[in-house]
Amino acid sequence: MRKLRRILRRVPDPRAGNARHDLLELLIIALAATLAGAKTCTDFEQFGLGREGLLRQFLELEHGIPSHDTFSNVFRALDPHALEAVLRKFGKGFGSKGVVNLDGKALRGAFARGRRAVPLQMVNVWAAGTRLALAQRKAPNRNEVAGALELLALLDLKGTIVTADALHCRPDIAQAIRNRKAHYVLALKSNRGKLFTAAKALVGAARDAPPATQRSTRAHGRVERRRAVIVPAPRLARQYGFPDIAAVGCVESWRATTSSKPTKVRFFLVSRMLSARELLDVVRAHWSIENNLHWVLDVLFAEDACRSRKDHAPENLAVIRKLAINILQAIQEPLRMRHKMLRARWNDTFLLNALAHMR
Repeated sequence: MRKLRRILRRVPDPRAGNARHDLLELLIIALAATLAGAKTCTDFEQFGLGREGLLRQFLELEHGIPSHDTFSNVFRALDPHALEAVLRKFGKGFGSKGVVNLDGKALRGAFARGRRAVPLQMVNVWAAGTRLALAQRKAPNRNEVAGALELLALLDLKGTIVTADALHCRPDIAQAIRNRKAHYVLALKSNRGKLFTAAKALVGAARDAPPATQRSTRAHGRVERRRAVIVPAPRLARQYGFPDIAAVGCVESWRATTSSKPTKVRFFLVSRMLSARELLDVVRAHWSIENNLHWVLDVLFAEDACRSRKDHAPENLAVIRKLAINILQAIQEPLRMRHKMLRARWNDTFLLNALAHMR
């Protein structure tokens, strides 16, 4: 537990000096409760009351278990950037080589009264290889690009390939990625106008580009197969003011159908020449952030149902959930995430060992 204490002590306490409950203990209880499936500040209090004997083995709890109002007030006041720095340190401890995904996610329950259509928007960074959340940032005024630029400036991405959807296919995002000594694979759509037209024409004219084909896969009740080609594009960067374009990739997808035409054709800007097989793998890896982070947050941690919406509470609770995911992912046992959470809820030894994975 010494490592856990050392890391969390770096988070400054925003309260007055006469606060009754120690901030470190509040954070540890919230994290332990989240590992066991708690979803709200009321759950944190009930977890503490139910596991007080266990918690007192390594916490003083001089004034007992904090109330749900105390948890709520602390997470509303806590500096989200300071707590998010703990998340970044955790991810850095495992390294982030390979494919890194950048994508936004709305916190559907975190909306002001009468503004359901505009909930809080977060930008997340996910390491597809290690399946760890690396960082998050609130999108200022729901501007994902601004949030992404803030995040990219903070991360050590050297040697990685950063993937993002078409919203982030922009020169400033590409330059920010290259400034961190990383490469990019960015989805390209028709909103890029002449650049999209030129990339599409370049792929269409390259009849001798060696393709790579992915065998048919069956998942989610459907059968799919994919084919990729990649074409060098050394002139596009200068012609369209887009940093370091090295190639244009195209991935065609077929779903189970009698038609011979692909059901979807996607184009990508690439800053390092990859093989067609590598392009297929990188594009497929981008969906890891949806399947292994966003889906888990919504289904196992009920993030969209969380109605904490005031001040910094939504951001800080989002960090706690991602720390819990990282800790559970770091446990090297052949169990699904849901089963690890159940073990943390039922087995004191498992819970204590899980907290010891904090780094």
